[in-house]
Amino acid sequence: MRIRLAAVLLLLFCLPVLIAQAQDNYKLGADSMEKDGVPKGEVWKFEWKSEVFPKTIREVSVYVPAQYDPKEPACVMVFQDGRAYANRQGGFRVPTVLDNLIHKKELPVIIAIFIDPGSENLTGGKSGGPDQKNRSFEYDTLSDQYARFLEKEILPEVAKKYKLREDAGGRAICGLSSGGICAFTAAWERPDFFSKVVSHYGSFTNIRGGDRYPGIIRKAKRKDLRVFLQDGSNDLDNGAGNWPLANQQMAAALKFKGYDYKFEYGDGGHTSKHGGSILPETLRWLWRDTK
Repeated sequence: MRIRLAAVLLLLFCLPVLIAQAQDNYKLGADSMEKDGVPKGEVWKFEWKSEVFPKTIREVSVYVPAQYDPKEPACVMVFQDGRAYANRQGGFRVPTVLDNLIHKKELPVIIAIFIDPGSENLTGGKSGGPDQKNRSFEYDTLSDQYARFLEKEILPEVAKKYKLREDAGGRAICGLSSGGICAFTAAWERPDFFSKVVSHYGSFTNIRGGDRYPGIIRKAKRKDLRVFLQDGSNDLDNGAGNWPLANQQMAAALKFKGYDYKFEYGDGGHTSKHGGSILPETLRWLWRDTK
């Protein structure tokens, strides 16, 4: 009897640990790995002092695929929290994914622009990196300011070197956490500028009023947007709100209004693991009919 009781107690003690280990157990697939014979795109960087967001500076990286033809305008995809997406050894590995999918002709030729949030000092933050003091203001605010920043400053700067598509159908925007709601806000405010959105565990919570979006979507005229949402049941729950619930509310509102949307809901937390593991399929879905 004592042995059985001990076994039961051991199981009860270990079960939460086993469940925790099973959660967020997502792995990167073959399309996220560098491959022999696949041409690698070029990534270059520049620093940008903004006028739309005064007194801020940030780093911007630009990925240009090997298949880019200066005679043909390329599609554009903008990523907030750019370093997280641009890192070829990180959780998303966007340059490698684009290398593989463009090479297989599963995506059009896409120039990716990776933008860091605004900082007062590029060496004043953790480990000597940017302080990112303007991040929440830029990303979580419900306004057209970030879209104007892209339209008036960043895209024209990149267009000095590369021929970019100017139609909304050839443009997408993506972000994680507060960068996810930023991506949605930019497209929501300017559907004539961006028609495609990806949000990884987006902060549609009350950081700066983002929890109002489901109600706003339900009452507004449907816009010409394609939206991909990703989140997990173990995402954040704090004073600003519940991230899993907020993303479920967003998905429900998009469904109610008849949007072209997809919601991938897993058991992950506030990490890149789930979104990174499905990024190739996400991009195929997002760009599926773009020529």
